[in-house]
Amino acid sequence: MILCSNPRAQYLSRKDAIDAAVLRVLEKGRYILDEEVGTFETEFASYIGTAQAVGVGSGTEALHLALVACGIGAGDEVITVSHTAVATVSAIELTGAKPVLVDIENDFYTLNPQSLKQAVTSKTKAIVPVHLYGQPVDLKPILKFARSHKLFVIEDCSQAHGAVYQGKRVGSWGDLGCFSFYPTKNLGAVGDAGLVTTDNTKLAKKTRMLREYGWKERYVSTVPGWNSRLDEIQAAVLRVKLRYLDADNKARRRIADLYCAALTGPDLILPRERKDTTHVYHQFVIRSKKRDQLQNFLKKKGVATLIHYPVPVHLQPAYKDRLAGNDRLPVIERVAQEILSLPMYPELSDFDVRTVAKLIEDFSGKGTIK
Repeated sequence: MILCSNPRAQYLSRKDAIDAAVLRVLEKGRYILDEEVGTFETEFASYIGTAQAVGVGSGTEALHLALVACGIGAGDEVITVSHTAVATVSAIELTGAKPVLVDIENDFYTLNPQSLKQAVTSKTKAIVPVHLYGQPVDLKPILKFARSHKLFVIEDCSQAHGAVYQGKRVGSWGDLGCFSFYPTKNLGAVGDAGLVTTDNTKLAKKTRMLREYGWKERYVSTVPGWNSRLDEIQAAVLRVKLRYLDADNKARRRIADLYCAALTGPDLILPRERKDTTHVYHQFVIRSKKRDQLQNFLKKKGVATLIHYPVPVHLQPAYKDRLAGNDRLPVIERVAQEILSLPMYPELSDFDVRTVAKLIEDFSGKGTIK
């Protein structure tokens, strides 16, 4: 079986260092918000290129706390895309604000800056662009629009650790950047974990308070807060993996090159890379009008694939007919019927990549892709 993602393979590739890091924490006996978290925050901020980083419990909570730190709550509106993990939208709703969903660019699957003008209202307080699949959003026109309307920009970087937009890493452009370290991510923990990056000292301090009951000093809540703390074991594991993130991303890009060289012909749409960016291929996503048949064919041949995402947020039962901006989003709705994520992780062998490509070629040869 060729897996679509394989976090165990990454653990095994760094087993000795990860085991030593976990043992170090266990033996020290301090498991919440101690030295490992503080050091990882410093190291990750340095890697991204921001002054501050705040470790939290998950990527969803990173978005939630970042929004609250910006003062966003009931009665406000936040613009984001419908083609994303539901976590992006659920984080907005956790604040009491209303998500306003907009369409994406056909070639890159990220927020279309041209959609902002129609979505903004007097209630809009922020924009959450999502760097999807490892592809950076076209940030400059979004930031220009946000500045002209006095809006916060909170980057959802959950699928783009290490991606670069015009010379700077994503997570360093907006007012805040939000990261998930779910085990399958480019930088993955061994459980849930997240982090917020920023150059704004005030927002960083507010986020630190919010992640632990609103404490400015222990047991004294200055503001209402939550329990969303990055634990020491996760931070220790992430510190190990961060040292190898650039190499792992380079491996992902090489695998993407292998796929692109092997998958030829007019029947498939392959990923495109935005000019002046570095795509880090959290997912390798192709498109086919016969997507479902292709996925079933690959499954029968022992190849696991996934669809990120089969149902846009605005069409899901929990959100349909109740979110602002819930008019038809034609690009998203078309893309959702065609996309397929192929196996992609740094330890994936060249043999397995070629096997997947050959199976897709075989499927095409039977005339089932038109």
